[in-house]
Amino acid sequence: MKINVWNTILQISKERGVEPGIIIRAIEESLKVAAARFYTHNEAIEVFFKPEKGELRVFARKAVVAEAGDPAREIALAEARLLEPAVEIGENVEVDLPSDTLGRIAAQAAKQVIFQKFRDAEQEKIYEEFAPRIGEIIAGTYRRSENDAVVLEVKKADVLLPLRETLINDSFQRGDQVRAVIVQVRKTVREQAPQVFVSRTSPRFLEKLLALEIPEISNGTIEIKDIVRQPGERAKVSVLSREHDVDPVGACIGVKGSRILAISKELSGEKIDVIVWSPNPAAYAKAALSPARVERVQILSETEKTMDAFVARDQLSLAIGKKGINVKLASKLVGWKIGINPS
Repeated sequence: MKINVWNTILQISKERGVEPGIIIRAIEESLKVAAARFYTHNEAIEVFFKPEKGELRVFARKAVVAEAGDPAREIALAEARLLEPAVEIGENVEVDLPSDTLGRIAAQAAKQVIFQKFRDAEQEKIYEEFAPRIGEIIAGTYRRSENDAVVLEVKKADVLLPLRETLINDSFQRGDQVRAVIVQVRKTVREQAPQVFVSRTSPRFLEKLLALEIPEISNGTIEIKDIVRQPGERAKVSVLSREHDVDPVGACIGVKGSRILAISKELSGEKIDVIVWSPNPAAYAKAALSPARVERVQILSETEKTMDAFVARDQLSLAIGKKGINVKLASKLVGWKIGINPS
C-alpha cells in the first residue's frame, strides 16, 4: 500500500523533539494492535513500514498444509492457492491485511496507541534530560502557582518549585526568569510526565551560585568546606585556599563586595558570611561567629563538644544575631555547641 506520511513524521519529530525512529516504531506497534481485530486467531502479525519510500504492508506469515490445525500459523492449501496459485504444501504465504481495512485502521484505530507512544517518548525524554542533572542550577520561566508550588517552564517541560523551597522574600511575576537547583527527578505513573523538583533554599543552590560567580571556586583554587543557611536571612560559608597567595575570603567577597553582593541579590537579600575553615575548633568558632569580633574562646568539653565564646558587650547582639540565628548557624557550621558570654 502506498502512503504519504513521511513529511508528517518529520514535522511531528521537530515539533515534539522526538526522534523519527521512535515515531516509526510507535506507528508499527499501533498497526499491530489495530490489525489484531482483523486477524482473529492470534496470528504473529508483521509490519513492513518504510515511510520514506511511502510503503506499508501488514501481514501474517503462515505455513501451507493440507488441512490447517493451527489457524494462527497454518493455512489450508486450497485457501493458500487463492492468494498464490502456484504455492505448494510446505511453503509459506503472507496473508496481507486488505488495503481498505489497512487504510481504515491506519487512519483511525491506531491513533490512540500512537498518541500514547508519543507521550511515553516525551516523558522518557524529560526524565533523561533532567535526572543526570540533579545538583545543577537551571533557569526557568515563571508560568503559574498551583498546589503549593511554583511552576517553571524549562525546555517546554514543567518544573516544580515547592513554596517551602522558596525564599521568604521571593516574589515572582509571570514571565520572570527564576534560578534554582535541581534536587529530585521522580518518575510517575503512566499518563503523567516525570516530576522535576527544584529548590532555592538548599545549601547546594548557594554552593553552585558561588561556583558560577567566583572563578577561583570553579577552577578548584578555593574549596568550599561547608555551607549552612537560614534561607533568605543568613548563610555561612567556610572556605579553604589551595594556594598560599590566594586569600579565599577576599576572592569570594570580591572588589567592594561585588561578588558576594551579586549572590546575595539572587538570594533575595540573604546575608552571606565567608570565613576561613580551620581544623582547630576554637579558631573555627571564632571565625564562624562573624560579623561579631570574638575576644577569646574557651573549650568546656571536647567529649560533649561545648565551648564558650567571649565578646565585648557591644558585640553581644551581633554574636547572637536576630532570633539567635548567628550563633545557631555558627554552632551548626563548627559542629560544637557555642555559648555567648560578655567578656
